[in-house]
Amino acid sequence: MSHTLLGKKIGMTRVYNELGEAVPVTVVQAGPCVVLQKKTQEKDGYTAYQIGFDPVKESRATKPAIGHAKKANSSPMRFVWEVPVVNGQELNAGDQVTVKEFQAGQFVDVIGTSKGKGFQGVVFRHNFRGGPATHGAKGWKRRTGSIGQRLFPGTVMRGQRMPGHMGHKRRTVQNLEVVHVREQDNALLIQGAVPGPNGGYVVVRPSKKMHEIKVRKAPEMAEVGAGRADKKAAAGKKK
Repeated sequence: MSHTLLGKKIGMTRVYNELGEAVPVTVVQAGPCVVLQKKTQEKDGYTAYQIGFDPVKESRATKPAIGHAKKANSSPMRFVWEVPVVNGQELNAGDQVTVKEFQAGQFVDVIGTSKGKGFQGVVFRHNFRGGPATHGAKGWKRRTGSIGQRLFPGTVMRGQRMPGHMGHKRRTVQNLEVVHVREQDNALLIQGAVPGPNGGYVVVRPSKKMHEIKVRKAPEMAEVGAGRADKKAAAGKKK
């Protein structure tokens, strides 16, 4: 089982598989991550690894962060995260975790912070229909409408959907497939969308639901061409 990696979302692009099909992927710069601390049951009451990503100048970090990183012979990091201990794999302070932990065809969960959209109304935030635009109605097209009750209970119910801050929340997208691992660039090409803006920090961990490795077997191109020819012939007979 692979270790969890910290990374940064670079952007989206497309790659082509063996059949020439376009596959949308998100490029994630994953690692190298440095193990800043190893927490044990005897000292901390639980077992975990504290890893860091994206080194920062000491002039930009606090003195506690600098001292904490020097214990692992490392520079202070911008993004620090605790990950559970994986059975059978022992790490020590100062070790590095890279994209070699993952392989093509593996499924992962990606944790990130969604894009912030500021203060939004109910039409954009909750997909409300809005009020009437004609028949004498003025200024009610995108308003909330009635939110209260009658005499009883005479209050606004908890959880009422109303205007407010939208986005900028922690979100996890599960069961995304790793299409390609580029060790020379410390990059993962993950099929599908990843939460957050370009440049946002993400956490890539092995999927908790899908543990198998998907092995792609491309059929021979001659067989593909024959299959297409058979389909065209069958369509011609139907006509």
